[in-house]
Amino acid sequence: MIALPLLGAAILLLGGRRTDKWGHLLGVLMSLGAFAVAVASFVELLGLPEGERRRGMSLYEFIPGMVDLGMLVDPLSISFALLITGVGSLIHIYSIGYMSHDHDRRRFFAYLNLFVAAMLLLVLSDNYIGLFIGWEGVGLASYLLIGFWQFKPTAATAAQKAFIVNRVGDFGLLIAIFTIWTTFGSLAFRDLTADVTGQASQGTLTAVGLLLLLGACGKSAQLPLQSWLLDAMEGPTPVSALIHAATMVTAGVYLVVRSGAFFEAAPTAQLAVTIVGVATLLAGAIIGCAKDDIKKGLAGSTMSQIGYMMLGAGLGPAGYAFAIGHLITHGFFKANMFLGAGSVMHAMNDEVDMRRYGGLFSVMKITAVTFVIGYLAIIGFPLLSGYYTKEGIIETAMHHNPVLGWLAVLGAGLTGFYMSRMVFMTFFGKKRWADDAHPHESPAVMTWPLIILSVGSIGLGAFLVLGNRFMTFLSPAVGLPDPVPTPHVFGVGTAALATLALVAVGAAFAWFRYGAAEVPALAPRGSFLTAFARRDLYGDALNEALLMRPGQWLTRIAVFFDNRGVDGLVNGLAAGIGGTSGRLRRVQTGYVRSYALSILFGAAAVVGALLYVGNM
Repeated sequence: MIALPLLGAAILLLGGRRTDKWGHLLGVLMSLGAFAVAVASFVELLGLPEGERRRGMSLYEFIPGMVDLGMLVDPLSISFALLITGVGSLIHIYSIGYMSHDHDRRRFFAYLNLFVAAMLLLVLSDNYIGLFIGWEGVGLASYLLIGFWQFKPTAATAAQKAFIVNRVGDFGLLIAIFTIWTTFGSLAFRDLTADVTGQASQGTLTAVGLLLLLGACGKSAQLPLQSWLLDAMEGPTPVSALIHAATMVTAGVYLVVRSGAFFEAAPTAQLAVTIVGVATLLAGAIIGCAKDDIKKGLAGSTMSQIGYMMLGAGLGPAGYAFAIGHLITHGFFKANMFLGAGSVMHAMNDEVDMRRYGGLFSVMKITAVTFVIGYLAIIGFPLLSGYYTKEGIIETAMHHNPVLGWLAVLGAGLTGFYMSRMVFMTFFGKKRWADDAHPHESPAVMTWPLIILSVGSIGLGAFLVLGNRFMTFLSPAVGLPDPVPTPHVFGVGTAALATLALVAVGAAFAWFRYGAAEVPALAPRGSFLTAFARRDLYGDALNEALLMRPGQWLTRIAVFFDNRGVDGLVNGLAAGIGGTSGRLRRVQTGYVRSYALSILFGAAAVVGALLYVGNM
């Protein structure tokens, strides 16, 4: 699975321009090959008894006496592998059409293959060291792809921002790994899935949990490390789909679920995961409400939906299956919508402002219908994928902590508004196109992935949730809750009815504002809350005030101390010695008469001194 896309990346990068004509095809074949291996592994795993669905393979002794590099195929890792390779392959196929006119298409596919290989290493490693190598590989690939169009200063800056912000989270993960090794003497998942309570103090377990959460926040763009996600839209649209649906942002959720033993043993850290999840799902939804850039609106949506997954992951075994289930269904409908947005941009001369769209349903029916299916899935329309998985998270949160549950319900209502706003502004209403825009449907190589993803957006949630099929499948890796919930075809609880009602209200309000009413060409100034959302909740300003500017002052102080203190002492000592030697040098004139006169004065001084001492 890992070797095929890694080999594809190596051939395309080392082969150079010689691979330009067929490089994109090789990239697609390598990704499809990895998907075929993942499917074969999944079938093999299903053929094993439930208690034996955990297969490890040691490759070699990576760090002597510390860790063996090995692979682990269990229900959790194979679920991610199927998502990464399946959705990733569809994105590869779509990219053939989307990047057809880019002279560096071969390099783009090399980076896509590298991204898939790194993410597979992350989820298939059987220990934290292998996971961390894949973790950093994902960070590198995202940097290369976000900044793929380096001639755009905004793209280069966005790539740097993503890389640097993720280093903060990576630092937390690295310290967590050090602490785990020091405390437990192992970094293998098989040694850390049992009860860890008796092996470490509560303070140590809480610290490990919070550090792991910091790492997850960086990769999954959760508060307070979310600022890179919206800027990352500067990369090509297939990159956005890959990051948001199948790879990068899902890594943090995987880390939390895979490290469930630590969080279950540290209630404080577990509570922090749920709080971060709820805060982020609300923040992302608020941001999405005010974005006119279609890709940034979808990015705010991803931030919010990953918040739901983090909330579920913080609820323990009762929420793990719903969190991972929502991650998988989200991979389908979010890839569907991002690629749909790319199809719209492809037809509209790369225009991203939804205020310049309108009425595109009439000329882009396949894109519009598939996008609307993804939209219905993400808002939780009954019987579609998102309805089952997100409703499961909300119901579980409601039983765990009603405050968290009702905040998640509020987030669902906001989702209904901002996603409806996006659909109405893009595909319905009056045409607001520029004069030089001639929208048309995308080629089949771009629309067929949309159709396949939309099919998954319709039925995958029911398949996973009903009958607890996915919860039972995951149980060898994450355990079963006690008691096991009984999911219904239709939600019957107060939270379920309130969620549907708020979603309907949000959609109706969006129709009133953006469907039935005239959409102005320029965004109105709006209220303080609107400005707050447009500025991404002032996340960048907060980072500058709390981190960047104090960091600059700290750097200036360090430089001043280094220049005036350390260097000043060393340079001052050297200057003193040099000055003294320079003055003493003048005594050496090179004239014999000067030396004879000096000897005379010296001898006179010595004789005078002896006479003085002799008379005492």
